[in-house]
Amino acid sequence: MARFTEELRHAADPIYQAIFKHPFVRGIAEGTLSKEQLIHYVKQDFEYLNAYIRIYGIAISRCDCRQTTALFNEQISFILNSETHPHQNFCDVAGVAYEELQGYPLAPSANHYIRHMLNVAHEGGLEDIVAALLPCPWTYTEIGQRLLEEVQPEKSHPFYEWMHFYGDRESGVTVQLRRLLDEWAEGLPPARKKRLMEHFLTSCQLEYMFWEMAFTLEDWPVSLAAAEGVGR
Repeated sequence: MARFTEELRHAADPIYQAIFKHPFVRGIAEGTLSKEQLIHYVKQDFEYLNAYIRIYGIAISRCDCRQTTALFNEQISFILNSETHPHQNFCDVAGVAYEELQGYPLAPSANHYIRHMLNVAHEGGLEDIVAALLPCPWTYTEIGQRLLEEVQPEKSHPFYEWMHFYGDRESGVTVQLRRLLDEWAEGLPPARKKRLMEHFLTSCQLEYMFWEMAFTLEDWPVSLAAAEGVGR
């Protein structure tokens, strides 16, 4: 019998395949992304990861096991101290300082993704939180692995560091979160598993939308440029 996370991955495969073919991901492979696309991605992902940290904090508050608490705490540290590296790669290629791209308003798709995860975290249990968080590291790991295999980048490739950062993390947090979710899903009634599947698939769809947002420079339909400067 397939493990629960194998069922999740199978159900989400059409979304994964669409992500692999997305023009932003292809732009990483081909080194063809524009400065504006890289900047928009970093601005939004900085805020997304800030929210991701907060959701790990909510998960910690629900833990009754020190080992699980330690895992979530390690991931907070990883985001704060290590996941800035691929952002820096994009900033270097775009020719901008990372510090200049922090604190910007959320675009619609990023806002939707963050609100989805926060809603799940506040309304659900640990298994719900992990189901909603899992697509982010899982899709990035598979993207990195595929690009490394396909491109086999030399160090001269503009996104060499980005591809290796994600592609070399085969046994990282994805494996650990999958193990937890498989353990927690055992014995759950079908209705609960269906709900976890919904969280997972929604996050997968929003992963695709995040790439689309970055590629198209998505913004709100009515400009509020004057308001964006308030408080800066």
